[in-house]
Amino acid sequence: MASLSRFNSLSSRLHRSARAFSTAACLNRTLTHVDSAGNAHMVDVSHKAPTLRTAVARGYVQMNQETFGLIKQDRIKKGNVLSVAQIAGIQGAKSCPQLVPLCHPISLTKVSVSLELLDDAPLGHRVEIESQARCKGETGVEMEALCAVSAAALTIFDMCKAVSKEMRIGGICVKEKSGGKSGDWCSSKVE
Repeated sequence: MASLSRFNSLSSRLHRSARAFSTAACLNRTLTHVDSAGNAHMVDVSHKAPTLRTAVARGYVQMNQETFGLIKQDRIKKGNVLSVAQIAGIQGAKSCPQLVPLCHPISLTKVSVSLELLDDAPLGHRVEIESQARCKGETGVEMEALCAVSAAALTIFDMCKAVSKEMRIGGICVKEKSGGKSGDWCSSKVE
């Protein structure tokens, strides 16, 4: 009993130390959308020079074999799922500042959304979604690319939910970005 009590005490102290270290590490980074008083605000980007900026985001919608087959055969009653989701994705990118409160309204120069039906391990039956957003401006387009993928995925779910509500939206992430002060970046995570 005494050793269990000492273990629990040591474990608790280590946990508090780790949490304190983690908090201190986070404090060395600044959150750009929070002012010194902790209030949310839109970042002033007027001092930045406009540069060509691009972002690519990806995600997927997993589904059962029946739903996958109906999409593949263009037999979903609401219409052509892939075409409607593509348009919804483009519209999602354009609507980003209305959906994400502190996101700057930017002048997009290009948005593309591609969808592909895939059936392989480990994810199984799914629609893979990839978007690319581009602008020449003072701030990046990662949020627009993410909104495009999200809107396309939600549209697929909406159009197919009468067949199955067991679909899963997942893997939504920025895969790469270019331009701006931070330069080019590409995700090292392989899915």
